[in-house]
Amino acid sequence: MNRIDRVTAILIQLQSKKIVRAQEIADRFNISLRTVYRDIKTLEEAGIPILGETGIGYSIMEGYRLPPVMFTKEEATAFLTAEKLVEKLTDNSTSTIYKSAMYKIRAVLRSSEKDLLENMEDHIAVIQHNNPFNTASADNTLQFLLRGVSEKKQVFIQYKAIDAEEITKRNIEPVGIFFSSGYWYVIAWCRLRNAYRNFRTDRIRQIKLTDESFNKTHPSLKTYLSQVAEKENLQTVIIRVKKRLAKYMQESRYYHGFVTEMALKDQVEMNFLISCPETFMRWFLMYADDAEIVYPDSLRDRLQEFLSKVLEKNRQSVALLT
Repeated sequence: MNRIDRVTAILIQLQSKKIVRAQEIADRFNISLRTVYRDIKTLEEAGIPILGETGIGYSIMEGYRLPPVMFTKEEATAFLTAEKLVEKLTDNSTSTIYKSAMYKIRAVLRSSEKDLLENMEDHIAVIQHNNPFNTASADNTLQFLLRGVSEKKQVFIQYKAIDAEEITKRNIEPVGIFFSSGYWYVIAWCRLRNAYRNFRTDRIRQIKLTDESFNKTHPSLKTYLSQVAEKENLQTVIIRVKKRLAKYMQESRYYHGFVTEMALKDQVEMNFLISCPETFMRWFLMYADDAEIVYPDSLRDRLQEFLSKVLEKNRQSVALLT
């Protein structure tokens, strides 16, 4: 990236947040802090009203805006790709809001960029085998949760857990939402249980934002998830499978803690971090005729014990029938 493009990009970055630290700019463009200071001075000399405070960062004077109406082809196609993802992977309300935002983005594009998006429309697709939401889910679930986070308001939900017969009613204080393994989740302080809980959003049957604020200081979503990972005491598992079989495991392995893989002569060695050996073992059994557990021995022994019980149970069933 040449200096003119970088200085322009820094101006856009300064408009994207209330405060931008010099180190953030340096990290983004892989430049030194001295270069950042020089680029900021260039913007100031061009008449941009930049406010800077030592130890805090830079900001642009309130009221000044220079719309970034010039997009590269790569940025334009990235917008289109994001639109496809939002359409398939979020609820109806969020998808509608994003489409509205896309109309505004398309409105400021140059003719060549508009033509590019129209030509690329049929060349980008998102295939989602399972819908993150179902017909029983509220259409605006994610937006209510995000408003609860930003406005620090309690959210009322009616929730049906996977192992429960009844729908429970509870007020929650949302910490944040995340997408994992095909579904959206919300981490929240549950006032019914007086503890942090993880709710799968497609199981929320009704939802509304209340007028009740909450003053409790919650950890950030990133901090909470890091703390959970430490508490889960994840266990390393290594398996080897025949190469011809590995292709059938490509998608499902991510639901069971897949981390890395390495190609061997006629096998593929896969590494996992798991929290529930029982669940992993039952998934592994689908491929066990052409696979082996390399590590740990305890899981291999557990598998042998499990198979022995299955064989014995079937022998007894056959004996009763005869």
